Amino acid sequence: MSGRTGDLVSGRTGDLVSGRTGDLVSGQAGDLVSRQNSVIGEVTGARLVLVGNAIVDLVMRVPALPERGGDIISSDTALTTGGGFNVLTAARRLGLPALYAGAHGTGPFGDRVRTDLAREGVGLALSPVTETDTGFCVALVDDGGERTFATSLGAEARLTESDATAVLAALRPGDMVQVSGYGLAYPVNGPVLASLVARLPEHTRVFLDPGPLVAQIPRQVLEPVLARCDWVSCNQREGRLLTGLADAHEAAVALAARLGPRTGVLLRADAAGCWLVPPGGEAQHLPGRRVTAVDSNGAGDAHTGAFLALLGHGLDPAAAVQGANAAAAFAVTRHGPATGPTLGELLDFLDQDPSAARLASALRR
Repeated sequence: MSGRTGDLVSGRTGDLVSGRTGDLVSGQAGDLVSRQNSVIGEVTGARLVLVGNAIVDLVMRVPALPERGGDIISSDTALTTGGGFNVLTAARRLGLPALYAGAHGTGPFGDRVRTDLAREGVGLALSPVTETDTGFCVALVDDGGERTFATSLGAEARLTESDATAVLAALRPGDMVQVSGYGLAYPVNGPVLASLVARLPEHTRVFLDPGPLVAQIPRQVLEPVLARCDWVSCNQREGRLLTGLADAHEAAVALAARLGPRTGVLLRADAAGCWLVPPGGEAQHLPGRRVTAVDSNGAGDAHTGAFLALLGHGLDPAAAVQGANAAAAFAVTRHGPATGPTLGELLDFLDQDPSAARLASALRR
């Protein structure tokens, strides 16, 4: 690890919006954390602070994508909160306190996002943007479980320097700051986020998911974020775009070499598992779980949220990746984007695999 974990200090993050948004573990959320911590131990001074985007997903299930200029009838349609919400939910369900530090709008979509964040026990760092609603994404999920997106930007894409200042003021020692490539690719958010990441205190750990828009992130935005990252987690396509290498192992090694010895790399290879290069370490392959996928929407987010939560609970990176692989495999067997498991569900899932007995035992300590 990078040595940036720090010790969590007592006190609140500050009341940045009306009410006690910094009090993340009161009421039901606190009960959830308490119940889960009784199994896997106290969180080691960690809290997830997501500076990405929580938006609304319009998910439509179709037999296949229509041809260009064509049409197709959806067999099922659902309106759900998605984007960074999926990462926050995956981490919260495994007991990690969390704070949404992205922008959110005023209107029905913004209301939906805030309601769902509150249900999962996630706090807010920023007040709503008054002049516009939160954006949305249309996700087409075909019979093979693959998804295709089109996104309409809203308030989440209008981060300001004053927002960045408020986020910095809300941080605690030990926080894990998650950055999404989606935000870095937005013309307004990208420069603000790059400046914010460069100003993050040394006691925070920084995690980047470059996302499918990584090739559209301006170099002057991406490079300072990569330079500050403690961990980068990407899928095989994103790894190829970052390195020019199609092979997952080779791409993971090349990306780690590019980032330097203080930054760890996760390269997710779907059912094939994940290549892990710990900071300053050698690449190792952690196999995935073979399952029948019904919806891959949010699988990468489930992996990221679980990895962060398990790191926050003190597991070593290899064990955290093994747990994250299982969480992602669990997620794709459920319909919907925010389908990461609770701790009990993850343990039941691991109990089906004798090779995961050691990890399950660690989680139960």
